[in-house]
Amino acid sequence: MSNGTPLGDFLRARREALKPHDVGLPEHGRRRVPVLRREEVALLAGVSSDYYIRLEQGRESSPSPQVLDAVAQALKLDAEATGHLNRLCLTASQRPRDRGETEVSQQLLQLMDGWEHTPAFVVGPALDIMAGNPLAAALHSGFDRFDNLARMVFVDPAGREFYQEWERAAHSCVAEIRAAYGHDPKSARIAEVVSELSAQSVEFAGIWKMHDVKSKSQEGKHLKHPQVGDLHIRFAAFTVNGAPHQQLVVYQAEPASPTTAAFETLKAMATQPKQAQAAVGDLAVDEQ
Repeated sequence: MSNGTPLGDFLRARREALKPHDVGLPEHGRRRVPVLRREEVALLAGVSSDYYIRLEQGRESSPSPQVLDAVAQALKLDAEATGHLNRLCLTASQRPRDRGETEVSQQLLQLMDGWEHTPAFVVGPALDIMAGNPLAAALHSGFDRFDNLARMVFVDPAGREFYQEWERAAHSCVAEIRAAYGHDPKSARIAEVVSELSAQSVEFAGIWKMHDVKSKSQEGKHLKHPQVGDLHIRFAAFTVNGAPHQQLVVYQAEPASPTTAAFETLKAMATQPKQAQAAVGDLAVDEQ
């Protein structure tokens, strides 16, 4: 995914996203580049220029926690980006060897299927859809495949119509994969998804190079389904106990809202195929 090191790539991207006035430094004279210089980051962090350069070049892989905190402050990193920075410095022996189950537990599948009025699905680190209930499948029925959220946003033509705040969804997807990458930089699946989407989408490739980090949290979404129209939902994600690489994503509608009514329509759409199959089965029995 890069010719540099994960730590060096991250530091370089975040440094190049800043200008001197962003960190309170004066801009004297003409500058060859408008972004923050390595020497200026070193000054702000209280380390030598040579040491910081070694960090960006991947020649210094074990900085102390104190140095990392100082660099994080110099680069104006928030809590999530600072945590990502620290994770990138972990050695292989410091990382969990087992990222959890590769399949969704039967208990969680039964729980999601019981939520008849709530779309729910489970995603992996690369935003692969690992499982979903019928209402979640109906909600995303306008897509070619309900298989990977990032692919659906960037590659499937339906993505730009479904996600009414497309740019926000695009940046969130990439930032979530970047956050997962920090936990497991050697993940073959993350590397595969990033490589494929970078080749298929210039926008994905550009956002990936920004090195923004953001985990799934609670927020609102404005979606538009091709059959039921506008949907304004509340969104939450939960880490699955025993499978820390899995996240349960839940969409909810405000009570007695148009979105609640739309969910009921989607529910009927989701059950119709089953009812049709049952009717065909009953007819076959009768004919015997």
